[in-house]
Amino acid sequence: MKIYYIGIIRNDPKPALEITSVNDLSSFSYFTRASVAEFLTFFSGNVAERTGPAQRQDVQEQSYTFHVYGRSEGCAGVIISDHEYPKLVAHKLLTQVMDDFLTLHPRATWATGTPKLLVPALDEYIVKYQDPRQADSILRIQQELDETKIILHKTIESVLERGEKIDDLVEKSAGLSAQSKMFYKSAKKQNSCCIIS
Repeated sequence: MKIYYIGIIRNDPKPALEITSVNDLSSFSYFTRASVAEFLTFFSGNVAERTGPAQRQDVQEQSYTFHVYGRSEGCAGVIISDHEYPKLVAHKLLTQVMDDFLTLHPRATWATGTPKLLVPALDEYIVKYQDPRQADSILRIQQELDETKIILHKTIESVLERGEKIDDLVEKSAGLSAQSKMFYKSAKKQNSCCIIS
């Protein structure tokens, strides 16, 4: 699970314009990073243009998923991740990113021209949300529940195995007990014929 790109795109008026973005291209070869960054920016703009106000969508392209959240203010947040990244976490992050951006930069600061604005929290978000289980409390709790369930299943299995072993011992001791009674009787018979009084 990996996030490659988080960006904020002005999608009204068209054409779309990237206002700010951050990416993590460490998994790509050094020589291909510039091309990958251009691809991510180009496609995020295209997807943002096609996303209406107050609309959320997930678009898959090759090995990427574009998570988009269009706002009524005329901008859209875009997260590009791999296919395994949870959609719920991506959209939760998009809501946070857009709220942070619009709090820092009202529409008047980016509605016209070609602004390049900073949102310092984006750098933190792209690092923090690389592991969605650590960033999202619901996923973290779900993971802990899954781990607890696995431990309980193992414990129950070991108790059942122990119970089966105890049952085997009880059966063997019951058989032993019958054998020891027979041995006692036969020993008593043998000893009775040899007793000198």
